[in-house]
Amino acid sequence: MQKTYRSIFISDVHLGTRDCQADKLNNFLKHNSCDTLYLVGDIIDAWKIQQNKWRWKQSHTNVVRRVLGHAKRGTRVVFIAGNHDEFLRPMIPYGFSFGLIEIQNQTEHIGVDGKHYLVVHGDLFDGITRFKFSF
Repeated sequence: MQKTYRSIFISDVHLGTRDCQADKLNNFLKHNSCDTLYLVGDIIDAWKIQQNKWRWKQSHTNVVRRVLGHAKRGTRVVFIAGNHDEFLRPMIPYGFSFGLIEIQNQTEHIGVDGKHYLVVHGDLFDGITRFKFSF
């Protein structure tokens, strides 16, 4: 039985790494749906890809397909770039999206109680990367 939520937040998946728990995430996404899915950084580990130390398994592809399936069925999917998938950041000012998936540096989530929440990946508060990007 599938459970439906208003919002789901997922971060630090690191698709493309050996220790990624893509099977568990795929199972979670299979049994849960939402109106808005926030992918809050480091979903893809481009650092490992750049180092040619990446391990892309079928389970990683299954996660991507599951996310795209949610988007196709009407879930708003917001991908917030993190430090491991920072290759997306230069494209954000141009309105870059991956099909139905919005790509952003940050976004605002409005809770059911009306409170406003800033959604960012934690690297924006890291002293090394904080000065690298201007928003």
